[in-house]
Amino acid sequence: MSDVVPIKLVCLDLAGTTVGDIAMVERAFAEAIATQGIVPGTGAYARAMVHVHRSRGCPKIDVFRGIFPGNEAQAQAANLTFERSYEGALERAGLEPMAGVPEVLDKLRGSGIKLALITAFSRNTLGRVLSVLDWDDKIDLAICPQDAGRGRPWPDMVLHAVLRTGVEDVRQVAVIGDSESDMLCGRRSGASIVAGVLTGVHSRERLLKGGATHILESIADFPGLVLSDDLGSTEVAPTVR
Repeated sequence: MSDVVPIKLVCLDLAGTTVGDIAMVERAFAEAIATQGIVPGTGAYARAMVHVHRSRGCPKIDVFRGIFPGNEAQAQAANLTFERSYEGALERAGLEPMAGVPEVLDKLRGSGIKLALITAFSRNTLGRVLSVLDWDDKIDLAICPQDAGRGRPWPDMVLHAVLRTGVEDVRQVAVIGDSESDMLCGRRSGASIVAGVLTGVHSRERLLKGGATHILESIADFPGLVLSDDLGSTEVAPTVR
């Protein structure tokens, strides 16, 4: 008898996984820390941006708290600037899905799978993103750290999605993202598939370090994995090309 547990819920990251806004996010971080006196060309700036890169996928306020330890007011001010900068960029340039993403979402939902977007953005910024994407007919819910209690790398957002969608078993969950914190979140939640994509910020090595069960070239390869009849193994698969 097969012990395969079919996937009933997919939790998808935003930046670098389903939408291509990495440069916009990086610029917003740079502008935010510049308002707090950390400017390009300095060692402090270089160290701060290394921290930003390492912390991708984590709540933005937590990233700023790491850059300005012990100074909550400075972290909050930088976070506010980040949100204004990013949302301003959305107004000017819009937001484009990664290649093939609308088709991926349609295929998964057409197979009866619930879809949840999970993100490190604040609720306000997430609302702006959703209004630009206009994906109301493609996803079931969108979750930010404020909804779940804690952001990545903690499992709260995935588990919140499980509760909201009524999924019976965490093994029926698949998570996909482009950062180490995405992978940690997925593994800690008990999801049976934790797929890392190479279209975002972190390398294959970082994704595997976070606990990726599979490495994909892009989200376009994801339906073939999730809808496979052989989901029983959690061994790390070779990169799908």
